Amino acid sequence: MSDATPDLVHLSVTDAVATITLDSPANRNALSRQLVTELFGHLERAGADDGVRVVLIESSGKVFCSGADLAEATTEGMEVGARRIVDLQRLIATLDKPVVTKNLGAVRAGGIGIIAAADVAICAEGATFALTEVKLGLAAAIISLTVHHRMNPRAAALTTLGGEVFTGAEAAAYGLVTKAVPAERLDDEVAATCASLATGATQGLRESKRILNRDLVARIDALGEEMATTSARLFASDEAREAMTAFLSRGK
Repeated sequence: MSDATPDLVHLSVTDAVATITLDSPANRNALSRQLVTELFGHLERAGADDGVRVVLIESSGKVFCSGADLAEATTEGMEVGARRIVDLQRLIATLDKPVVTKNLGAVRAGGIGIIAAADVAICAEGATFALTEVKLGLAAAIISLTVHHRMNPRAAALTTLGGEVFTGAEAAAYGLVTKAVPAERLDDEVAATCASLATGATQGLRESKRILNRDLVARIDALGEEMATTSARLFASDEAREAMTAFLSRGK
């Protein structure tokens, strides 16, 4: 990227762990075309790097990801963007190396799909999550591929239909994340988990992950196109466009 268009995602590798950092504070790490494209590229690079055993996705600030970029969605639609987010979840699930997510603070809507697609998700107990789509006349369609695979059905119904905020501790109880720890322990817990995963043999990690995610990948392949089409249709609806415009006008 040029100086006029700074990178929104960064990659660094230390001790066999590739750390991918979302760094788009201006829109709270929303899933803009640029951010998703850069995240894709860094995941593929980490996957191809023989020196990498584990991939960690985190954010530079407290907000992990605010979901779809509503400003882009209201002007350009979601036909391409929805399919790209389906593909992103599939890439995380099929990468030959374990993918870990770390979040201290907020995750909303589409951002939860990244966490659900990851193999291990660790968050702060006070982190907040919300499947807010229902409030905007939308549905958690494309991320249902991964989110509903992870969460127990009762929790999925409550959070998807309610659209309300729930905590990291609740996310762990619901099955969305692997564990929630006190905020002051988050960095150490994630570092220890990544170091432990990195002791796995390359072949062992690759083949174990394929077995673990077989059903998830099959679900994405079977339903991905339908969910992308549904998402694009809902984003284009008058009800959703009015709700998104009102939301953006409030400056949130």
